[in-house]
Amino acid sequence: MKTLGPRPQLSVSSSSSHEAPLKKFLSDSGTFRDGDLLVNRDGLRILPDGGLDSPAPLQPLDSQFSLADVDSIKVIGKGNGGIVQLVRHKQTSQFFALKVIQMNVEESIRRLIVQELKINRWSQCPYIVVCHHALYDNGIISILLEYMDGGSLSDLIRKVGSIPEAYLSAICKQVLKGLVYLHHEMHIIHRDIKPSNLLVNHRGEVKITDFGVSAILDRTSGLRDTVVGTYTYMSPERISAKKYGHKSDIWSLGLVLLECATGSFPYTPVDKDKGWTIYELLEAVVDQPPPQAPSDQFAPEFCSFISACMQKNPEDRLSAQRLLTHRFITKYECPDVNLASYLTSVGSPLATF
Repeated sequence: MKTLGPRPQLSVSSSSSHEAPLKKFLSDSGTFRDGDLLVNRDGLRILPDGGLDSPAPLQPLDSQFSLADVDSIKVIGKGNGGIVQLVRHKQTSQFFALKVIQMNVEESIRRLIVQELKINRWSQCPYIVVCHHALYDNGIISILLEYMDGGSLSDLIRKVGSIPEAYLSAICKQVLKGLVYLHHEMHIIHRDIKPSNLLVNHRGEVKITDFGVSAILDRTSGLRDTVVGTYTYMSPERISAKKYGHKSDIWSLGLVLLECATGSFPYTPVDKDKGWTIYELLEAVVDQPPPQAPSDQFAPEFCSFISACMQKNPEDRLSAQRLLTHRFITKYECPDVNLASYLTSVGSPLATF
């Protein structure tokens, strides 16, 4: 992994004026600016302390990259404020995911987009989806991302029904390494760990994506109290509007793993025909005992791991670092567990052709 030196300050500031000339970045093509973040047709740039001596813009396939360099293949995802397209670079035939975001949105959403751009700009970890480039043109920000051809864990569950424990362990190990990086090196709470935000590819790589609602902390032990993200995977302390830290991501991971292992969301409504209302579900998460892995269906190591993640009191949950040494992870660290072969055998849900 590339050494970053001192951790950059990833604060999301309100728009401010920079008096010094911004050279090429304030070209006639137009520039989106929010505080120290600038994006235009030439790329993305962050000005430390409001100055010009900033890191170079992200480098794509070549320094003159533009949207004209890629062909759009198909839409592979939709989310708040935009879509994700599969694109192919004309010169190299390499595939990428292009996230296209309309910036004529309300202030709160715009600030989340700015935050995502900053996190993408600084993250350098093999377990985080790579951001190659970001452009702004005609009111639209386009983010060129690494293409994960196996799709998300949501895609995988729909295809296979449930994921065997051995392969789930291999998946979980990589997610935990990504969380260790986010929590302890970048001081970031993801706040939206769910199956659709964990991507896989044919090489057996698993990566975390989508930092649109992530929280940046002043320190590893910092706490937040805002309620954002996908409600169904929220920890009890977040639903209750209490202070929360990076262990809220661990609760979400436990839910994800249990869903992947059983093939269904862990909370079961009393009336299966009617299902949950969102209020009933949130009340169940806060008031009911946490879901457990059925001991008659799963190995003791997996049951123990789920229990370590899904403690109602966040202080009782293990950290991502501690979970990496859990027996459920170490048990399957052998050549016989080949995640790449497994993912290839079940087929790629997002196969290009």
